[in-house]
Formats: sequence, structure tokens, C-alpha cells
Amino acid sequence: MPQSPQLPEPTDPHDGAAAEGSAAELAERTAQSLREVAGGPLSRLPQLLEAMVAIGSDLDVHRVLHRIAETAGSLTGARYAAVEVLDEDGEGLRDRIVHGSAPEGRSAAAGTLRVPIKVRGELFGSLVLAGKPDGAAPGAAAGTGRFGEVDLQLVRVLATEAGIAMGNARMHAAARQRRRWIDGAASVTTALLAGPETGSTKEHALTVVAEKGRELAEAGTGAVLLPRADGGMEVVAISTVLSEAVRAETYGGTIPAQSPVLHQIHAGLAVFSDDFAGDPRSISPLSRHYGPTMLLPLRGGGRVLGALALCRASGGPRFTHMERTLGTQFASQAALALVLADRHRDRERLAVYEDRDRIARDLHDLVIQRLFATGMLLESAQRTAVLPEVKEGVGQAVDELEATVQEIRTAIIALQQGPPEAPAGPRTRILREAGAATAALGNRPSVQFVGPVDARVGPECARALVAAVGRALTEVAGAASTARVVVDATVTLADGEDGVRVTVTGGDGDGGPAAPVVWERPLLP
Repeated sequence: MPQSPQLPEPTDPHDGAAAEGSAAELAERTAQSLREVAGGPLSRLPQLLEAMVAIGSDLDVHRVLHRIAETAGSLTGARYAAVEVLDEDGEGLRDRIVHGSAPEGRSAAAGTLRVPIKVRGELFGSLVLAGKPDGAAPGAAAGTGRFGEVDLQLVRVLATEAGIAMGNARMHAAARQRRRWIDGAASVTTALLAGPETGSTKEHALTVVAEKGRELAEAGTGAVLLPRADGGMEVVAISTVLSEAVRAETYGGTIPAQSPVLHQIHAGLAVFSDDFAGDPRSISPLSRHYGPTMLLPLRGGGRVLGALALCRASGGPRFTHMERTLGTQFASQAALALVLADRHRDRERLAVYEDRDRIARDLHDLVIQRLFATGMLLESAQRTAVLPEVKEGVGQAVDELEATVQEIRTAIIALQQGPPEAPAGPRTRILREAGAATAALGNRPSVQFVGPVDARVGPECARALVAAVGRALTEVAGAASTARVVVDATVTLADGEDGVRVTVTGGDGDGGPAAPVVWERPLLP
């Protein structure tokens, strides 16, 4: 960014003291200088003091800078006033706040006044003035348009007050920024422990981290990457305000294992870049969309779980030192929240499984045993009954009890199934097919499993097995009102190979059996 022309600093007997003195001391010296000059400059003192009060009471950084430039121009009569703000390294300009228009011609050549602005002893920027009208400054040579001694004193007081005000404003802004990040980390923890209402638990958790990180960092894209088997990392969750094309390309994208960036991440070190697209450490095609980037390790349980990428669009403002520190702390808190959420969900699942196991035991040990005892009593009564109609009625009751026992056993098996996140085994899928056939039959089919079906039946065989059960139940439902399914994983086929057999038998409207539907297949693959 081009610099304004600079003239040699006017000599000032109080120069060294002024640099170290307070704004109040400089104001007193300025007042003394004004008293020593005849004429109108004394009238500018109330304006200076009023501006100092206004600047010192404002905690908004941008408003303070604009007020400083405006006041400096008004006090000195300069047509052009600017506050030039250095970047964090102090090597270039980060911002320039301008009041008025840059002078041209003779006024521009006449002179420029530049006064440093320091915040807590460190150079923050400069207050630059130009375009002084001819003869407007008491003490200046007529017609030169140069700034005089009084102008220098006024601007130095203003610059000192600006440094104090900027220090306060920056402290206030930093405190607010830290509070935002702390509140954001707390909201992530709360959201993860609450869990999603619908959808995949893991995907929900990672998306929450990506979205909140992007929002706090004021980034264009937030993404969570997880390790791949080949040593690289893959984007598994994303939140972005950029184009849909960028989102589609980023989601599911990978960073190869040989990337120097990943070497740092795997070592638990954060990676910062002012231009990710042009960074030689980045060899992933994903980087071409992004400028300033933070790639932060998600460390939990003593290991690196993945990484959080917070990226601004190309040409966006670089992340400040404060943002980098807060982003790193947020990633650590988010990783801890992910670990805690996983453990919390594990405890909840364990509680559910323990409850389901208790219910299954009660059904088996209490309900089924009582039904068996009742059935034995009814069978004894059936043998001693004299009237045929009594024998028939008791026999039907015994059959109903047997069907009920089978239904309870099916319920016990369903209660003992694995976690909902795990792929459903053949048992669960066959029970679902049986439930789907209830409407067509009018009654839920009874299902019996022989042998360890889930353990012995291979994936391809399982798919064919479930499809066969569905077809058989559909076929039986056309001519029967009841159905019984037997899945036997212990049979030996005609060729001597281990196999699985499905037998579906339907009952007609009078309760008599219909022809069974039989399906057989080798257990593997």
C-alpha cells in the first residue's frame, strides 16, 4: 500500500518528554504553547479537550479511528487526515482510515505531518495530515501551507490520547472476542451432550463442531477431517457460506498422507497459513479455494482424533494472533466435547441394553415359565375331559398358548439385538419382514431360529435369505391367515455343504396347514 509523503519532523524541545508523557501533560504543554501565540489558536483547545473525552469514552475500535482522523483534520485545518494501522508484524499496513481527500498540486508538495500512534509502548500506526491551506497556521511562513508548531503539539496530544483509547478499545474487543469463543465452546459441549433429535449421531456431532467453529472464526468454511486407512485425512463434515460448487468439491475431499500439513497435525501441532492456495506445504487440490486458513488438531484421549479446518476465502483478512490462540483452544475443547459425548452416549446405550436384558430375562424366566405351566395344566385337563367340545376348546387354548410363547421368544430375540448404529443382522431383518407381512396375513407370523444365524450366514447369503423370506410370506399370505417361519442354519445340503434352510408354512382359514415354501442355500459367502 503506498505511503504518504513524509517531511522531516519539526524540531521540538519537548520531543523526548512528549513521547513518554501522558496525554494530560501534553495537553498542558499545548495549552501553554497556545497561550504564547497571539490570536486564534487558543480557541481550538476546547475542541481538542472535547475530542479527547469523546475518543476516550468510546470502546469501538473503528469509531475511535474515524473520530481521530476527523478531529485531527478539523483541529489543523488539513484537507486530508488518515490513520494508518500497521499489521501485527509491523511491516505493512493493515488498514487506512481516511477523512477528507488527498491534496493535489502545490498543497501536496508543501508538506505532510506524520505523528506515530503507540499503544502500550508499541507502534500501532501513524496519524498523517496533509493539504494545509496557505497561511492558515499561525507561526507558519505566509503562503507556504505548512503545518506549524501549534499543529504539531495538537496532533501529538491527539495521537497520545488515541493510543490510550486504542489500548482500551483493543482490550475491550479482545475480552468480548474471548467471551464469544468461550460461549461457543460451551454451546458445542451442550449440543453434543444433548445429542441429535434425528439422523446419525456421529455426523451430527462433527457438523456442530464445524458450524460453530466457522461462525466464531468468521470464516467462509469450517470442516472436520478424520483419518483414513491410508494415512491421509478426509472431510467428513462441513459448514460453509461459499458457493455450492465449493461445498460439493470440499465435502469428501482428502489431504494425502504425504502432505507436510498432516505431518504437523499428526504431531498435535496447529497449522496456520495466510494463503492456503499458495502455501507450498499444501499439496491437496482443496486448498485452491482458500486464503487464510487455520488447520487445528482435535486431540482427545491422548491421541489426535482428526482436524478442524477454518478457512477464509482467497483475499480475506489474515487470522490475528488472538484468533489463532482462541481457535486452537476451541479445537481442544471441541475434541474433549466429542470424547465426552461419545462416552455419554455409550453410557446411555449401556443403560438401555441393561434394561432390555432385564426385560428379556423377565419374559423368559417368569412369563414363559408360567405359560408353560398353564399349558401343562390345560393338557392335563384336555386328557380328562369327557365332552368332545370341551376337549376341542381346551386344545385350541393350548395352541394359542404355544403361539404366544413363540411370540414372546421372538420379542426376546428382538430385545437382544445389537446397537441401532450397527448394520442389522439376518435375524433382525427377517423379523422386520415378518412384521411387514402382518397386515396381509391378519396376524403376525411366528418366527423360529435354529442355530447361530447371525454368526454363520455370510453377507451375500443373508441378503438372499431375507429376500426369500419376504417372497415366501407374500406367497403364503395370498392363501393363508397365519404363517410360521423356521430359519435353520445347521442343515447339511445334498452336496454335503453347510447351508441354511427357510421353511414358511401357512395356515388356511380353517386352521389347517398349507403346503410349505422351502428355500435352501450354502451359508457362504
